[in-house]
Amino acid sequence: MAHTILIADDDPSVLLVLTRVLERASYVVEGAASGEAALLTLPRRPFDLVLLDLHLGGRDGLSVLAAMRKAGHAQPVIMMSGQGTIENAVSALQLGALDFLEKPVDPDRLLTRLRNALRLDTLARCNAELESELHATQELVGTSDVMQQLRALIAKAAPSEGRVLITGENGTGKELVARAIHRGSRRAEQVYVKVNCAAIPSELIESELFGHEKGAFTGAASARRGKVEAADRGTLFLDEVGDMSLPMQAKLLRVLQEGELERVGGNTPIKVDVRVIAATNRDLERMVHEGKFREDLFYRLNVIRMATPPLRARKDDLAALARLFLDWAARRNHRAAPALSDAALVALSRHDYPGNVRELQNLIERLVILAEGDAIDGAEVQAVLPTTGAALDRPGGTARSAEYERGTSFALQVERAQRAILQGALVAHDFRMTETALALGLERSHLYKKCKALGLEVGQAAGSSRRS
Repeated sequence: MAHTILIADDDPSVLLVLTRVLERASYVVEGAASGEAALLTLPRRPFDLVLLDLHLGGRDGLSVLAAMRKAGHAQPVIMMSGQGTIENAVSALQLGALDFLEKPVDPDRLLTRLRNALRLDTLARCNAELESELHATQELVGTSDVMQQLRALIAKAAPSEGRVLITGENGTGKELVARAIHRGSRRAEQVYVKVNCAAIPSELIESELFGHEKGAFTGAASARRGKVEAADRGTLFLDEVGDMSLPMQAKLLRVLQEGELERVGGNTPIKVDVRVIAATNRDLERMVHEGKFREDLFYRLNVIRMATPPLRARKDDLAALARLFLDWAARRNHRAAPALSDAALVALSRHDYPGNVRELQNLIERLVILAEGDAIDGAEVQAVLPTTGAALDRPGGTARSAEYERGTSFALQVERAQRAILQGALVAHDFRMTETALALGLERSHLYKKCKALGLEVGQAAGSSRRS
């Protein structure tokens, strides 16, 4: 679809020339011979950009620009002037103009500036939409006991300078907790920098974290700050810290101990002041015992410990989360938000969500996209729920019978089935380990080992210490 441009210029010859240049470039153009005419024209159609002359008859371009912004017209504006001065350009930019061109306007330069302005505007609007979607799902939702305990701990820890270690299964909202801590800290007005330690290749992570000097390696054409340096005076969130290699753990330890780093290829210490929040879904204590994680780094990170509860341990929050994701998914997919029937909520509550809140979010989006009517019923939920052994037939019941999954190894299918059975038993017995072990005919110690091997956070499922 062609972009629509409004040209405001009181010189008929200039207006004609610019109109022809833009129309040849496939833009839809409308002209206004005065500032007042431009202000009257703007509400009539959705213009994508305004070319505005600085010296208009009757009303100058700066006052027109100010009136545009006051009236809520947010289109990008390129100012033009045959008497261009630094002062005029600065005044225009301060009022919100995106660019400033001197007359006579060179056609090629105009088209280049126009394309750049429209591209920037598109990126800005896309970013605003993404931010809106992000904030819609970036709050810690829920009133269950475990969530209230978690919020209370965040409220105590956030104003301090203590490092925080967040543990929990994948999809339980560890980053939401990290952001909440940052927002409640004395560093809230400073930068928040996230690093996913598992997503960066091992050969690149040192440069990513600590930066590099020019010529430090092939392709290092200029010096570059790393994430730690970029987070100076703010908060550094190290997600999946358990995936960091031992050599990198040693370098991170220096930052925590001495508050300084060296860029790759450099030998000058750089002082930094960062508050570190780390998160992992791994058992760091076991990794320390196995020699896979430095004990001194573990104790440096583990000043304040928080555990994000799995969704199966906070089913009281499921309805509120489902409705939040319903509104989010409807906006994201440009649909009217359907209602969730009581039967749909019951069906949703019967699933155990091995993928936790993230799985629920994806499930709700799937329901919104596939919904046939104004309300989602229980049958529609059942139709999209997983049918493998990862789901439960009923609250506190047994796991569904495992089904063959084409393309998945026997060992992995057995592991999933075992995990589903243990999850179902733990939920049914309220995570009481002795009672669960008796029901399954296992030794209590063997149940603990099995849960750890399958990555089940049995010690934190209810937000407290292990129950016997």
